[in-house]
Amino acid sequence: MSRPIDYFFTPQSPWAYLGHARFVDLLRASRRAVRVLAVDYGRIFPLSGGLPLGQRAPQRQAYRLAELRRFAAHLNITLHPEPRHFPVDGGPAARLITTVAHADGPDAALRLTGAVMAACWAEQRDIASAGTLAELLDECDLPATHLAAAHAPEVQARYEAHTQAAIDAGVFGAPTYVIDGELFWGQDRLDFVRRALGV
Repeated sequence: MSRPIDYFFTPQSPWAYLGHARFVDLLRASRRAVRVLAVDYGRIFPLSGGLPLGQRAPQRQAYRLAELRRFAAHLNITLHPEPRHFPVDGGPAARLITTVAHADGPDAALRLTGAVMAACWAEQRDIASAGTLAELLDECDLPATHLAAAHAPEVQARYEAHTQAAIDAGVFGAPTYVIDGELFWGQDRLDFVRRALGV
């Protein structure tokens, strides 16, 4: 039996947003199980040579915006390269996704993840806001009680464990898809993911 695919991301990543729906389509086509793993790249970057966006050189920041525009146009996806609420703390949304994955399973977690990412990048909503997260739970037909549950110590422990699992796997960027131990970094590698899944 095939191992589940590990889907490592942070909910405020525009690159994860650009790839999310296509990745979900590949999962459905392959019928492979998945572990939906929101992680803390604030812990991962210092260990892997990465820098937070604000600390990157100006030319790298400018090129990132150009690439976001190119990919959004190429994929015909609504994306504001500089949304109203960004930079934004992804921790509250990540813990909520972690809660849903544990309580309701990967399909519900994938649904919420897509909604959170679209809220940030297409709808320019504040995904660090409890009010926004409550709205997203409602829009995804998920229990409102998950919002309070996401603050529980065991959820934080799962979030930290998922982050450590990413570190142990050699993850350094978002999104990363791990298929049978092989890493694929970036939504622009989904063609390789497709081949690895045989779909």
